[in-house]
Amino acid sequence: MPGLTALLLSSLLLASAPAALVPESFAPEYVALGDSYAAGMGTAGSSGRCGQSPEAYPFLYVAKSGLANAHVEACTGASTADVLTSQLGDLTGGTSLVSITVGGTDIGFSDVMSTCVLSGDAACVDRVHQAEDVANGPLGANLAKVFAAIKAKAPNAKILVLGYPHVVEADGPCSLSAAKRKALNEGADQLAAVTRDQSVKAGAQFADARPAFAGHGYCAADAWINGVTLLDVAGSFHPNAYGQRLGYLPLLGG
Repeated sequence: MPGLTALLLSSLLLASAPAALVPESFAPEYVALGDSYAAGMGTAGSSGRCGQSPEAYPFLYVAKSGLANAHVEACTGASTADVLTSQLGDLTGGTSLVSITVGGTDIGFSDVMSTCVLSGDAACVDRVHQAEDVANGPLGANLAKVFAAIKAKAPNAKILVLGYPHVVEADGPCSLSAAKRKALNEGADQLAAVTRDQSVKAGAQFADARPAFAGHGYCAADAWINGVTLLDVAGSFHPNAYGQRLGYLPLLGG
C-alpha cells in the first residue's frame, strides 16, 4: 500500500521536523484588546495615539513568554463599541489566547475621577452612582456583544477578561475623603460583578484585579496606582509600572 506508506512517512517527518519548519499556524497566537489599562497609559513608556507602553501587561507577557505571534490592539479611551469596530481584525481561528480589559470608558471612569478629585463628597458619590447605573444597565449587554464577537472570530482561543482594581485604598492618609473612597470602591465592585457575570455567561475566564492590587491602591505607602499626574493627566489613577508588572502580569499567567 504505497499510498499509506507515503502518508505515514510524511507524518513522521512532520512530527520530527525542527520547530522552524512547523507552519506558523501551529504556534501560539496572542491578541490583547481593551482600553488604557491594557495599553499601559500611566507608565513612563506610554506613547502614541493609543498610549501603548512596553511596560503594559500584554507587552510584558509577550516578552516573558517569548511569543513571536502576538498583536496588541488595546488603545486608550476604547469603549466596548470601539473594541467591536476597530480591535478584532487580528483574531483568527489560530488565535490561542485573547486578553481584554474593557468597560471603564463605558461607565465614564475619567469623568468619575475628575469629579471626585475636584468636587465635594456629594458630587462624587452622585457621579459614582451614575456610573453604577451604566454598569448595571447597558454595559452588561455591551460586554456580551464583545465577548460573543471575540468567540466568533477566535473560536479556539482562551478568553481572559482582566478586571479593574480598587483605584484607592480605603484606609490611610489620602487627598480623597473617606466618603469618596468608599463610593469609588463600591463602584469598582459593581463593575467587577457585571464583568464577571458576563464573562462566565460567555465561557470566558474572569481574572479579578482587586485582590491582586489589595494594599497597593492610590494613597497606599507602596502604591501601584498613580494619583493625579500633572505631566500625564490621562495617566492619573492608572496602574504604574509596578501595577502592570506585579498586579496585572501574574493574572495573565506571566
